[in-house]
Amino acid sequence: MPMTAPAPASQLDIAADLLTLLRDSTTEPRPDSQLEALTLAVAADLPVLLWGEPGIGKTAALTQLATALDLPLTTVIASVHEPSDFSGLPVVGDDPATQGVPMAPPDWAVRLVRAGRGLLFLDELSTAPPAVQAALLRLVLERRIGALRLPPGVRIVAAANPRASAADGWELSPPLANRFVHLQWTHDHEVVVRGLGGTWPRATLPRLDPRRLPEAVEFARRAVCGLLAARPTLVHRLPTDETRRGGPWPSPRSWDMTLSLVAFATAAGSARDVLSLLVRGTVGDGPGLELLASLDRMDLPDPEDVLADPAGAVLPERGDLRQAVLDGVVAAVRARPDRARWDSAWAVLVRALETGAPDLVVVPATTLASLRQQDWDVPATIDRLAGTVALSRRADRAAVASDGRR
Repeated sequence: MPMTAPAPASQLDIAADLLTLLRDSTTEPRPDSQLEALTLAVAADLPVLLWGEPGIGKTAALTQLATALDLPLTTVIASVHEPSDFSGLPVVGDDPATQGVPMAPPDWAVRLVRAGRGLLFLDELSTAPPAVQAALLRLVLERRIGALRLPPGVRIVAAANPRASAADGWELSPPLANRFVHLQWTHDHEVVVRGLGGTWPRATLPRLDPRRLPEAVEFARRAVCGLLAARPTLVHRLPTDETRRGGPWPSPRSWDMTLSLVAFATAAGSARDVLSLLVRGTVGDGPGLELLASLDRMDLPDPEDVLADPAGAVLPERGDLRQAVLDGVVAAVRARPDRARWDSAWAVLVRALETGAPDLVVVPATTLASLRQQDWDVPATIDRLAGTVALSRRADRAAVASDGRR
């Protein structure tokens, strides 16, 4: 019996083969600060809001995160839902006068409860009208939808476009905005080019070190409480500008989230740029940068220890931190002046001169010289600083004169 020739492939079959080839790609490990910050916030069980222009890759990042964490992804487009979809739909029973009217949750919420875990992705949040945003408050903060409570294994991440880029966009209400960790999502040109060439990044997700957990909690509490004790006006500061109210700003709630994020970043050994994204995305740029600066100073040596052993003092390499140590040493001498401490402070300044930028010792040296009492002899080490101070003053006078001639 003669063999029949196979039917020629249809154009759609050929198109499917071409699509398969186009989708064929590999991955390579690549550090990603944005994804690490997102992962830490999700691990800390804090709601996250990704801000970025359309097409920037927010949904792709969430898909990758869900795969890496082995969590089923549930996507809900907030802008196409009614308030009752998040607060619950009333269901009238046989005897509402005695049994009440229960609020039935939507099907996606029931599926999450049945699964016991998952990543809930609330997309297009900035196009949700104010009534829907108000209904989302209880979902984001309490994880409740009607009479249903989402299990602890469910994490919430939202995404939004800036109002200028969102169709019929709205500013986020301050109560809703203050419940999120805000992360600005941007693209990396090199990643996009390599990805289109067939190699996409495979982010290395942070790992929490179980041995560092108590230390991380103690460090985070000391950092946040220390800053707020010194700067009480930062505890709650509602922005006056409507746009800024829809972003991160400091409140007791957002400082509590910040404390958790500092602890998680410390336990994971995360880099400073990751911690910066997290704290600035929770309490805003100004308070966040103040916290980062205070974190740097927490590891600075005690001025009394430096005065007790000037020769063995380890001064920071970073100029601003070194300046802070030198200023602290001079302040300690001013608070409790005596001849031995004054001499030790000069020895510290000489050590700073030998191991770092000379201009950093000018102001501390000038202040320390003003603390000298009449019966204190000038130490021999001061001769090594005199030239630096004089040169700095001549440079300042020359700069002033140059500005005056302009």
